Amino acid sequence: MTFTAQILTLYPEMFPGPLGTSLAGRALSEGKWACDTINPRNFATDKHRSVDDTPAGGGAGMVLRADIMAAAVDHAVERMEKYVAAQNSVRPEPVEGQGGEASGASTSSARTAPPPHAPVLAMTPRGKPLTQARVREIATGPGVTIICGRFEGFDERLFDAREIEEVSIGDYVLSGGEMGALVLLDACIRLLPGVMGASSSGDDESFENVILEYPQYTRPQIWEGRIIPEVLRSGDHAKIAAWRKQRAEEDTRLRRPDLWERHRDAPDQSPSGAQEKDKDKE
Repeated sequence: MTFTAQILTLYPEMFPGPLGTSLAGRALSEGKWACDTINPRNFATDKHRSVDDTPAGGGAGMVLRADIMAAAVDHAVERMEKYVAAQNSVRPEPVEGQGGEASGASTSSARTAPPPHAPVLAMTPRGKPLTQARVREIATGPGVTIICGRFEGFDERLFDAREIEEVSIGDYVLSGGEMGALVLLDACIRLLPGVMGASSSGDDESFENVILEYPQYTRPQIWEGRIIPEVLRSGDHAKIAAWRKQRAEEDTRLRRPDLWERHRDAPDQSPSGAQEKDKDKE
């Protein structure tokens, strides 16, 4: 199944944008993912194709109207459902076993299984912070619909009336949700099968295991009097792995104490004694 991204945006010319180059661009040309845009102005009801209005209660700026945005969302959801259904219909049917109700029941269950879910996300600073874990969940599905905010944001009733997940990519202000959508899609696309090559590519990246990645080095061995750490030149893979783990934990503790606390509290953390050592330092 091709991962499909639908973007609701007032500026469809921004897509695929940078996602049309490098790994994402190659994956797009190879059909590993698809990019479609929907302009909410197409659902406006006046001659000016207005999608916004002044904020209730007064104030500066304009607010995206709930009725028009909801119409665009409904269209996107219906289109995604049709796409997912079409993709499922071309899959080969399960092969029935020879004689036996058990095999027949299994086939029936497989045929009636609900289609995979494609979430609807809205890029907004009031949303839940995006995490690598959520990115992985989205990337394993059939696709995603992303609503890009503009102006002062959305009429809150849109989120009351529709199943929409609000997402933020950070604590800073952007001109609109398009840049956030590009960030989210890039994070998803690199995880799609065949995009990065080896299945293990990127396993040690920052945030994959909560903590930051260890420092990286390459040639030349000496640069401006600075030399690559001796352990990385030793050829001893066990020592290298231990050094990388230690540096990843140290850097996370010093640079991102919030991540370090989450790492310390993780139930599946290996019994390396890192927590006890850190407590002693405190």
